[in-house]
Amino acid sequence: MNDQELLRYSRQILLPQISIKGQQVLKDSTLLLIGMGGLGSPSALYLASAGIGHLIIADSDKVELSNLQRQIIHFTDDIGRTKVNSAKDKILAINPNIKVTTIGKLSQNNLNYWVAKVDVVLDGTDNFDIRFKINKSCVMQRTPLVSAAVIRFEGQLSVFQGYNQTKPCYQCLYSIEGNSDDNCTRNGILSPVTGIIGSLQALQAIKVLLNLGEQLVGKLMLIDTLDLSFKKIKINKDESCKICSHGV
Repeated sequence: MNDQELLRYSRQILLPQISIKGQQVLKDSTLLLIGMGGLGSPSALYLASAGIGHLIIADSDKVELSNLQRQIIHFTDDIGRTKVNSAKDKILAINPNIKVTTIGKLSQNNLNYWVAKVDVVLDGTDNFDIRFKINKSCVMQRTPLVSAAVIRFEGQLSVFQGYNQTKPCYQCLYSIEGNSDDNCTRNGILSPVTGIIGSLQALQAIKVLLNLGEQLVGKLMLIDTLDLSFKKIKINKDESCKICSHGV
């Protein structure tokens, strides 16, 4: 790191759990953020400011007026632009020292390709079908998955390492059968809730990279912002899971 980088990250480097060694790990890391919406917006901004060396951001949508209430990485002038290009501009405005790669659309084939290239995947989507595909790729490529979701006043967060013989994957928690999309488009969302959960998602990704503290592997954190309650529940590995128990 040069002198400007040392100054930029000086407050993090002061933390003994991070120091220059940990900051270098962040600089050398590559993360895939899927979804540049309510969750991806704060996650991307905090990961960029924290000094993650390479952010790969994926989203096929364009910015709409209704996005601006919670997707803080996009501005009014960005309406009509692709979300990844809008997000890239803000990320590099915060930290021009990092690399940003944009992906318009992910299929199962190129999803496997990109997941194999990164250290951690952050899932900020709101569609079960996509989430199951992301989970499958992460198990196949042995890549940690930081998964978050929000709706109304509530959020949840977990880290999945289903490639580990004793750890659950996302599909151990939610089976494909019987799941329908329950998202903020249909049910609404309070703006700051996405900021809280998206920031926690970025925090968990950094903790996974640096092996710090409670990483929520095999645990699901449930947050209710109406009464400001935080609850953690254990997630058991499903021995009959078609993704992580019998291979993919």
